[in-house]
Amino acid sequence: MFSQPLLFLLLLLVIALIAKNSSLIIAVAFLLIMKVFGVDSKLFAILQSKGINWGVTVITIAVLAPIASGDIGFKDLSSAFKSPYAWIALISGIVVALLAKGGVSLLTEDPHITTALVLGTIIAVSLFKGIAVGPLIGAGIAYMAMKIFDFFK
Repeated sequence: MFSQPLLFLLLLLVIALIAKNSSLIIAVAFLLIMKVFGVDSKLFAILQSKGINWGVTVITIAVLAPIASGDIGFKDLSSAFKSPYAWIALISGIVVALLAKGGVSLLTEDPHITTALVLGTIIAVSLFKGIAVGPLIGAGIAYMAMKIFDFFK
């Protein structure tokens, strides 16, 4: 009656409810509903293959919305580069984007790593109030660490 994936999702839902993490609650509830109604076989494959790209697109839209609304303009852009914190943010943005690129490569080449990354993300989201953008950046950090490890091995 209860399959392993269903039990796992229910456990995650309980953890999400205890942690009061609305993003995780919504995500797990969405997947549970798809599973219960039997539309999971095709949709899960699509979500797995395209979901990260869709998520990155949604995040990019959210980041660009202040530009589209006029809250951020060219004046803000030029004045931002006068601050040392802005330069730190610029460099951080570059580093994170490059890490994410390595993360996509790692997840494509070595998908079993995804299990550990997802578990780490679930722990961070449910117990430490983290945000679930971790798998991609986590994969990028793991990719970089693995390359460094291989270099010294």
